[in-house]
Amino acid sequence: MAIGRPVDLGYTGPMKDSPDVSTQLKTIAQALDYCSHALGNSDVVFGHGTDNPWDEAVQLVLSVAGEPLDSDETVLPRCLAPATASRILALLDRRINEHIPLPYLLGRAWFAGLELHCDSRAIIPRSPIAELILKSFQPWYAGPEPRRVLDLCCGGGCIGLAAAHYFPHLQVDLADLDPQALALAAENTRLLDLEARVTRYQSDLFSALPQARYDLILSNPPYVDSADLAAMPAEYHHEPGLALGSGADGLVLTRQILARARHFLAPEGLLVLEVGNSWEALEQAYPQVPFTWLEFEQGGHGVFALTAKELQDYSASLGG
Repeated sequence: MAIGRPVDLGYTGPMKDSPDVSTQLKTIAQALDYCSHALGNSDVVFGHGTDNPWDEAVQLVLSVAGEPLDSDETVLPRCLAPATASRILALLDRRINEHIPLPYLLGRAWFAGLELHCDSRAIIPRSPIAELILKSFQPWYAGPEPRRVLDLCCGGGCIGLAAAHYFPHLQVDLADLDPQALALAAENTRLLDLEARVTRYQSDLFSALPQARYDLILSNPPYVDSADLAAMPAEYHHEPGLALGSGADGLVLTRQILARARHFLAPEGLLVLEVGNSWEALEQAYPQVPFTWLEFEQGGHGVFALTAKELQDYSASLGG
């Protein structure tokens, strides 16, 4: 977030349990102070676009106030209408008491610098693959300028749509088994004005896709193992379970992707796949496969890359 927390934002009223709090939150600064304290004193869990109370307060207050999220400190003294303050408090109450992730409450999320529609039809965009897109897939992709990309298990479409947005000559296919997720992806495609270059497929992985050869296959499939899924905080249970869990070791879908991806990649193509905390299980399952684990400056882990040649060379280990 662009606004760093000042030492004193000017709110000195009660932090909770006051029927007239909304009348006391007269400026953006006061609302930020109130919300950040309330979130910090609660048992909410962060991880859907923010990782601390202050950044979450900034996203909540500026979004409801209609201010850009990259606003600087000059917005702090701006006045809030009573209706705006009431709306902020209503969403804050649901965030704390119902543990609903903030992007679902706001109806929007941000990915790779893009604003997208967001609701419970798909998981909330948060993949570190965003950083790879913004860096033009370098240094990992060594083929010719990419012309066709597949976003496999696309959910609301954030990965594939970001690729299409930043690469104006790219044709992108979005594939997902869930028709509700694809409906959200369609909304986001229209939002970004990308209908001419984006095609959607309801497909169980590769099963209903055309016999195409992709320069890049980008995938953030379900990868949470059963133990992690059972232990997930309440916030994550608002997301569709179909988009999270993938068997006892989290690798049911990853195994299928690894077995078939080479049949859909161009000769110099690249598979980029996120497995999160299941990366150790993946290495144990395929000890001979030379996974390249990507490092990200903005945080994130458990994303690997394999070239089309590597997928072919190790096809005996990968199956398919």
